[in-house]
Amino acid sequence: MAAKVQVAQDGQRKDGNGSGDGGGGAPGLLDTYREVIGHTGVLLPVISFLGRLPVAMIQFGSVLLVTETSGSLATGGVVACALALGQVTMGPLVGRLADRRGQRAVVLGFSLLNAVAIAVYTLGALLELPTPALVVLAVLAGASIPGIGPLARARAVPLVRRAGGDDRLVNTVLSLESTMDELSFVLGPAFVGLAAVAWHPAYAFGAAALLVAVCGSGFALHPTGRTVRAAPGSGRAARARGGRERLPRAVVVVRVGLVFVGVLLGACGAGITALTEELGQPGQAGLVYAAMGVMSAVVGLSMAALPERFGLYARWRVATAAAALLSLPLVWTDSMTALYLVVTVFGAVYAPNLITGFALTERSCPPRRLAEGMTFAASAFVGGQAVTLAVAGRLAESYGPGAAFALGSVAAAVAFLVALAARPAADDGANATTPQVTPGAAGR
Repeated sequence: MAAKVQVAQDGQRKDGNGSGDGGGGAPGLLDTYREVIGHTGVLLPVISFLGRLPVAMIQFGSVLLVTETSGSLATGGVVACALALGQVTMGPLVGRLADRRGQRAVVLGFSLLNAVAIAVYTLGALLELPTPALVVLAVLAGASIPGIGPLARARAVPLVRRAGGDDRLVNTVLSLESTMDELSFVLGPAFVGLAAVAWHPAYAFGAAALLVAVCGSGFALHPTGRTVRAAPGSGRAARARGGRERLPRAVVVVRVGLVFVGVLLGACGAGITALTEELGQPGQAGLVYAAMGVMSAVVGLSMAALPERFGLYARWRVATAAAALLSLPLVWTDSMTALYLVVTVFGAVYAPNLITGFALTERSCPPRRLAEGMTFAASAFVGGQAVTLAVAGRLAESYGPGAAFALGSVAAAVAFLVALAARPAADDGANATTPQVTPGAAGR
């Protein structure tokens, strides 16, 4: 199963290498996804996907928007970096608030605030404000992101367990959620690219503000927003023990790996933008991402069919090794035809990397810190992407698109070394208890 997370109902977690009996007579892939949707309802995954789409739109779109209004790719990269760093800084705090206060009020407030922040940031870019002012507005737009993707995982897993779902369904939930996250990261820029070709990137930002206001609020107000609750007295118990539940070392190692995957994506984004501009077709940048997204979506959804014996750590190593190898041809790509071809093949590596990284995080995090753990993992990925947007943009301007792509290949190689050195923590299952779920809150 994709993003295989062996979590036994009695709270004991199995080995991260996927050991355990594989079971026989498993239902087909489509049947498994159909059963998951039966537990969560159709509306929840739809609004959670649309609600997280604006994140990718404004991250990648910032490069196009500011580059077009300022005339400098380096400025676009710096401002986009500031936006992503705002998200990285606030993301874990949003998750912690959701763990303590519940998702409904937290997501609703941040969704409405983010819609306003995006609109003001877009207006500032169109007015060609000085770079320092744009950086401030970008930080506010990033810091107010509601973190719907990570919080959707923290909501869906206990929801499925409450409905009687077994480990097989939890694994499929994680695969579906990670695929939607990954799809948003590659399809969001496609919408920006379409807007840039047809009108102006600012139109995509207007759509992003509307999406986060409507769908973010819908995700917050959905009946499942009341489902997960901390066990009574959990905060007092943690204080009595001298602090919050500690995270296993494995969680931190996975975050480091996700940072370098983020560097890879940021470098590829800068390289694609620079190469399409060099070839005189800047509006094609988002469409190149769309081609990558199609391949990534197919591979991501197919991950649910992987056998149990192909464990998480083995998947992580294979995925990072494939990313390092398949990113190399980008360094020497010099035409639009070759770019589309290479990026489409390269798209096959993103879903396995993200799905496995989030699955390892879910497997290791204490349940009462699940929302924080998921948002922190997403922030690690976005943080790597953020720093790279600024650095790779300057590299591409000074030395050409190949330099940006080469930076991505190096990052993928480092991610492989991290995965190669990682080992399952002996205490990964120490905190594996099922979160308390409020009865009767799961709406369809």
